Amino acid sequence: MILSYCLNPNCSEPQNHPSLKHCQNCGSGLILHSRYRSIKKIGKGGFGTTFLGIDLSLPGNPFCVIKQLRPSSNDPETFQMALELFEREAKTLGKIDHPQIPRLLDYFEDGKHFYLVQSLVKGKNLQQEVKQNGIFNESQVKAFLKEILPVLKYIHGIKMIHRDIKPANILRREQDGKLVLIDFGAVKDQVNTQLANKNYGQTAFTQFAVGTMGFAPPEQLAMRPVYSSDIYAIGATCLYLMTAKSPKDIPSDELTGELLWEKQVHLSAGFIKILRKMLEVDVRNRYKSIDEILTDLEIVPYEEQLEQNLLTHNKSIPTQGTEPDTGDNTYVSATSRLAMAIRARKSRQGRSKYVAQVTAQSILTAYAQGRIDFSQQVFNHFNFSDSNIPHINFRNSKLIQAKFEDCNLEGANFYNANLTGAIFTKANLKNVHFFKANLQGANLQGADLENTNLENANLEDANLCGANLINANITEEQLQQAQTNWATIFPDGKRHIW
Repeated sequence: MILSYCLNPNCSEPQNHPSLKHCQNCGSGLILHSRYRSIKKIGKGGFGTTFLGIDLSLPGNPFCVIKQLRPSSNDPETFQMALELFEREAKTLGKIDHPQIPRLLDYFEDGKHFYLVQSLVKGKNLQQEVKQNGIFNESQVKAFLKEILPVLKYIHGIKMIHRDIKPANILRREQDGKLVLIDFGAVKDQVNTQLANKNYGQTAFTQFAVGTMGFAPPEQLAMRPVYSSDIYAIGATCLYLMTAKSPKDIPSDELTGELLWEKQVHLSAGFIKILRKMLEVDVRNRYKSIDEILTDLEIVPYEEQLEQNLLTHNKSIPTQGTEPDTGDNTYVSATSRLAMAIRARKSRQGRSKYVAQVTAQSILTAYAQGRIDFSQQVFNHFNFSDSNIPHINFRNSKLIQAKFEDCNLEGANFYNANLTGAIFTKANLKNVHFFKANLQGANLQGADLENTNLENANLEDANLCGANLINANITEEQLQQAQTNWATIFPDGKRHIW
């Protein structure tokens, strides 16, 4: 039985029977806006409380997230000002249309509280992920940046600042392993700032903290956020991913306020340079745009390799005290030589993609060195048998008749992958994402598919004999298309009698 949960912050016994329309303890209404019923409190902060709810107006009563924003002032004029600002900023949130940001479904004022209703995203946040799986290495953090920065670029492109980026506000979506940016501070901080500017002082929302200490830069804490405030917060999030420490727990320079983080991590010089610029306390020295970071992430590896090549090359050139003769007496600056070398290297690497031989062993070697993303590639007939490659990403890849016998693939991502005829016998496939994957004719005999997502996967003629399907997301229709036997353990934990 799913209980109803009273949204009155002062209610001492908020749990109620689902059939009740008013709280049996405090008398508050349990049906919000004649449409939503709260069933569980899932978060609380200075700004308000977040609840898991259901939408009673839609078929199937789908889950949703209800965010209660609590102004504290009883002054009618102040409350009216806060309400107008809230509505304006909520309308701005409603314009967001991005697959990695939850949709705003509704917003309203009810009983002197403000509410936002958003679509529910199932998954763990990055704070939980670090606590469960351990810290990220440099390659994983770079992959994180390359995925989350384009989402942030979209936000900035529609003239918005997130204002509360931190590991707890970035989810890894259970459905496909994609990162999702949640819990915008835009409404809260815009209301805070404008009320403060109108001399309303510590009233309405202004009593609450702006952003999250450690992740918010100085100008945001002073209620003057800019686009690069989000860039600082992303950099601080990277520190958490690599250390499992909140930035406020990392020592700082007493004179400048700069975080003394470099001794806490083991990174290449080029990546340290990027993070250092993201974490500049002085906004004038920080990255101004997302594109600048993405460009540096692309160029730094070439710069590092070029620098090493130049050092090696210079050792073999006698020092004459003059520039080498170029033949046409044209002087080329060091910066220009660097740019030309980078372009040449990119060109050579682009051509090498067509001639380099990719093998299963080269994939495993790259994985061992920290790379996990092998999406949108062709690995037909590759043999990965007996490999230990958890959380590897083969999203949208072609793996026709590939071999994964006795592999540890726990948490791997095969979203929309073509796995026709692939062999997964006795493989560890716990928590694997097979959403929309083509597993026609695949052999999963004896595989452990506990908690695996097989939603919309093609299982025609797939062999599930002896497979463990406990809590797997799979339909009866899919099971009928596949081969099962007396040894198959079905999602309910039972074996069928044949």
